[in-house]
Amino acid sequence: MAARVRTASGTVEGDWAGEVAVFRGVRFAEPPVGSHRFGAPSPPARWSGIRNATTIGPAPPQPGCTTAGDDWLNLTVWTPSPGHNGLPVVVWISGGGYLNCDVANRHFDGTRLASAGSVVVSINYRVGFEGFAHIAGAPANRGLLDQIAALRWVQENIAAFGGDPGNVTVVGQSAGAGSIGALLSMPTMAGLFRRIVLQSLPATYFSPDLATDITAEISAELGCLPKLDDLNNVAPERLVEASRAVTARLPHYAKRWGAMAYTGTPFSPVVDGEIVQLTPWAAARNGALRGVELLIGHTQDEFSLFAGNLGTIEEHDVDRVISSLTPTPGAPRYRQAYPSDSPRELGNTAMSDWLFRMPTLHLAEAAQANGANVWLYELCWGFGSAGASHGLDTLLLFGTAHIDTGLTETGSDTITQAEQLSELIRAEHLSFASGGDPGWAQYEPRAGPTRVYDTTSHIANYPEDRSRRIWLDRSFGVLELNW
Repeated sequence: MAARVRTASGTVEGDWAGEVAVFRGVRFAEPPVGSHRFGAPSPPARWSGIRNATTIGPAPPQPGCTTAGDDWLNLTVWTPSPGHNGLPVVVWISGGGYLNCDVANRHFDGTRLASAGSVVVSINYRVGFEGFAHIAGAPANRGLLDQIAALRWVQENIAAFGGDPGNVTVVGQSAGAGSIGALLSMPTMAGLFRRIVLQSLPATYFSPDLATDITAEISAELGCLPKLDDLNNVAPERLVEASRAVTARLPHYAKRWGAMAYTGTPFSPVVDGEIVQLTPWAAARNGALRGVELLIGHTQDEFSLFAGNLGTIEEHDVDRVISSLTPTPGAPRYRQAYPSDSPRELGNTAMSDWLFRMPTLHLAEAAQANGANVWLYELCWGFGSAGASHGLDTLLLFGTAHIDTGLTETGSDTITQAEQLSELIRAEHLSFASGGDPGWAQYEPRAGPTRVYDTTSHIANYPEDRSRRIWLDRSFGVLELNW
């Protein structure tokens, strides 16, 4: 059965999946090609008649994805109540190392969240070179500008899909969380959302010098200069391949680019002083989150999926890796706090802390100290060798942890645990999105009440106290080029 909604640009026709209407491939900005290539997004042109919205829109250029068409700036809406209004709205900004973003990803299907009584919006935004390369003559952080355009579209149109534009929660994981963190210092964000959920906020925000050097290295793969005139006619697929080539040898750039060389991606938001003015920690200290409701957390084993980025690691390598962190707490602190860890375990712990766990905790603390209402969680439940791995909390939230993860081969007890935990996480996150309270005490540093998602979920002091103490006197900031 068809479902029709009239947007500000024209009427779209989706279809029903059970009790949820789905509108796919809805354009929120003009295709960023031709004269719009490497530019800020433009509002969508109006159309007459009824536009089909039953097919997923094309993804932006990225590794492993054959793009069918160039209408990349599109979104999907799941709603249990099109044509009505008043439902809470969840806007999903996916992660993917600033390299991948595809609303067709089955792990981020919004059906279960929408079935529970919310309108869910998932957006495609430019990633990789198209969205985050620092190019002379082009605006920085184009992927972030795409996200802002999508959030403006939500404000203008979501009521027609049954959502309340005054009750929007923006949710992001990993690069999605990093994107939202970058948006915090942008004055244009005022009024675009009410609440924030951040899962595994990364530490990586680049200086213009570092971003320019990375862009030059990728451009050199193609024999180009890192300038708009040279790059404008290069096919997106070639830029994807050049970026992939540099990504494959990232550890070789550790002396020049620092610890970001172990992250598996050469892209991050650029603190250019114009579009992104501050890191999220500095923005929070400046009061950017005052009065905002923030649900924030991470998983316990954040680096388990990325351990291969460190290669074969021996005792002397651990000191080198930890010394490369910016900021670095120093290897002696880690050896003292984790005396029984093997070199690989110590490296994984330090990278988990630097890349995701401590940036997340420090933003929670900075936000709480400067007027935000903050709730903190940690996922400690996991399965298989990866444990409570990076992104598992997201899969549990969407109810998709059984898809291509090995969970279905673990046995009935583990599957039951996953299903029960998924229901709990989804209920508490939707309670937060609906009314601003997930159901446990707000975070404050002295007691550190934390929602611990585990076989038996409970409230406790922050579980990673050893790492918290290691990082007490360190502050996250902009990553610079090592000249």
